[in-house]
Amino acid sequence: MNTDVKNTSKLILIPCILIFCIFLLISCSRSVIVHADSDVETAEEVIIDPLRIRSSEIVSSMSESLLASQLLITGIDGNTGLLPHMIELLSGAPAGGIMFFRYNLNTNTGTIRSLISQCSSLIINQSGIAPFIAVDHEGGTVNRLPRSVASLPSASSYWDVFKAEGEKAALSKLQNDSFKAGAELNDLGFNMNFAPVAEHLIDENRDFLAMRSYGPNPGFTAKAASLFMQSMAESGVLCVLKHFPGSAGHDPHYAVSVLNTDEAGFDILVYPFREAVNKGARAVMAAHTSVPFIDDKIASLSPVFLNDILRVSLKFDGIIISDDFIMTAAGNLKPEDATVLSIIAGSDMVLVWPPYLRSTHRAIMTALEDGRLSYERLQEAAQRIIYEKLLLGIIE
Repeated sequence: MNTDVKNTSKLILIPCILIFCIFLLISCSRSVIVHADSDVETAEEVIIDPLRIRSSEIVSSMSESLLASQLLITGIDGNTGLLPHMIELLSGAPAGGIMFFRYNLNTNTGTIRSLISQCSSLIINQSGIAPFIAVDHEGGTVNRLPRSVASLPSASSYWDVFKAEGEKAALSKLQNDSFKAGAELNDLGFNMNFAPVAEHLIDENRDFLAMRSYGPNPGFTAKAASLFMQSMAESGVLCVLKHFPGSAGHDPHYAVSVLNTDEAGFDILVYPFREAVNKGARAVMAAHTSVPFIDDKIASLSPVFLNDILRVSLKFDGIIISDDFIMTAAGNLKPEDATVLSIIAGSDMVLVWPPYLRSTHRAIMTALEDGRLSYERLQEAAQRIIYEKLLLGIIE
């Protein structure tokens, strides 16, 4: 080959190589971080998640007041349409989520869809961010919807199938039932379900949970809770596992919850939660339960439970939601004060009843102003919330 041909070949080859390199850079969604004290061979690959970037951008554009509102899940009064006082309340504090109860849903499906649409539209108009639309739908007796709508057997019924027909049959039935129920919930407008109960039955929780648990076997409970969560997710519904780290005694609305266990017993208690996190759990409810050998504080107010155990040990990176603080098990703190302390401790969202919504929002803003609550903690919580809403597709 003569020199001119060689030079021509080089001129053609160089642009082709450049184009190929640019294509690789554009299409690749990974970046390589090389630590200063490491060789190239030990470089650490990090997957860049565009939804994380987008959630950060959205949070950075929001006012402190709107960020504070995102951390609250509240209920509404009425069942036929948004009442004037609720419109005023949600306009001032456009909550990150709306929780629906039986008294909101004891009507027909058309009215339910209309009410959900009104709530979503109002909050989007006020904040630009769609809310979680949540319900307690465990199945069995914990069913807020009209009869025959998104029907779902009790959790304990799958343990009965397990005993009669084996694990495969029980899990197959659960997968089918929960997927269908999730599809119906999603069709009505719900995108969040405060279920399943990821606690296996023990003597301490039997009176409270009874038919709400998947039975006394931690292994089956872990598989059942994870499958319920995954099947609902396939239907477009985000599940909130509960009640971390566990329950004890009677209904925490009316009684204290204290788990007297040791390290080995505690590891067994949280096993279903650990497995569900490994299977992709995106939301967990923190209980007003104390475990004296770990911390005197109840889990919903304890950085040890919320950060050291749930975030660090269990490697959970989704939303931590704290149950409402008007329960007896929550202690004597004012709901507003407890909510602030829970957020500081590591909760990302807190359930707040409508009468406390305005004062709780104000308490968060006050804590931000006086430095008890850092702006970074507020942003961190809000960013997790926005990220999950992006994953669900309820905001763009």
